Amino acid sequence: MSDTYAHVSVRILEKEYQVACPASERTDLLDSAEILNKKMREIRDSGKVVGLDRIAVMAALNMANELLHAKARDEQLEGHVGQRIKLIADRVESALGSSQQLDF
Repeated sequence: MSDTYAHVSVRILEKEYQVACPASERTDLLDSAEILNKKMREIRDSGKVVGLDRIAVMAALNMANELLHAKARDEQLEGHVGQRIKLIADRVESALGSSQQLDF
């Protein structure tokens, strides 16, 4: 299915960028730009990093680190959920097995 494209203007650290994206992803792009702008402002305002390129790299590294942590939490949660499902399935099988033994 072909998506129509939207031309979106985003502002990051007082600089305007024109970006094309599928129209259905316009809101996500604007939200992403807002998150990036906030992160870059925090880094710039800390005074520890100077220069747009360095601020952008630090923001990207911070966001990549946050993504890795979120993925690790998701994988851990999936593991816990998988264990619980197996435990419940084993209990159901055991209960059904007991029920079948009583029927004979």
